[in-house]
Amino acid sequence: MTTRILIADDQEDIRSGFRLILDSQPDMTVVGEAADGVSAVALARQLRPDVVLADIRMPRLDGLEVTRLLAPETRVVVVTTFDLDEYVHTALRNGACGFLLKRSGPALLIEGVRAAMAGDTLISPQITVRLLSRLTEPAPAARPVDHPLTARELDIVRLVARGLTNAEIGAELFITAGTAKTHIANIQAKTGARNRVGIAAWAWEHGIANADTP
Repeated sequence: MTTRILIADDQEDIRSGFRLILDSQPDMTVVGEAADGVSAVALARQLRPDVVLADIRMPRLDGLEVTRLLAPETRVVVVTTFDLDEYVHTALRNGACGFLLKRSGPALLIEGVRAAMAGDTLISPQITVRLLSRLTEPAPAARPVDHPLTARELDIVRLVARGLTNAEIGAELFITAGTAKTHIANIQAKTGARNRVGIAAWAWEHGIANADTP
């Protein structure tokens, strides 16, 4: 099946470049372009694309708000020049299926779209390395969190926060990938997270990503 993509970016040359990359793939087609956030939301609701690629800094409505309005009904991958922590965490909390830097190159852009379609998420390696390095630091004054998660679900939350896929979580915990997927769905329901990156953001915020946190 062909993945239908909407590109939202205020720079025409960026939209043209992305279209060239994505349309070159046999399983992808760009169905629309938007130069601002309001148009992106309107086109997404009209065209019903499978994936929206959204820049952060756009006129009228930024990509973070576009993500909040469209997710989780529409898969949104944020593609931006800016890798500020505030942007990353807000995008993930708002339901983004990925956070890519424009300088990461065409291969990662294609991989990000395919990951979103597979129900996985992709974050640019530059950002992932920075975020993961902080998981080893003690969470400063991590506030206690009252949650209904089981011990096994907490194990899975920590592995999700480390960026592991369902298959990798299964191998780590000696369960099937399908069982890991079921646990993740239950965790989403209990924490209110929209997707696995939302689970990771929840873990980071509450200090649960640290393996020593009870």
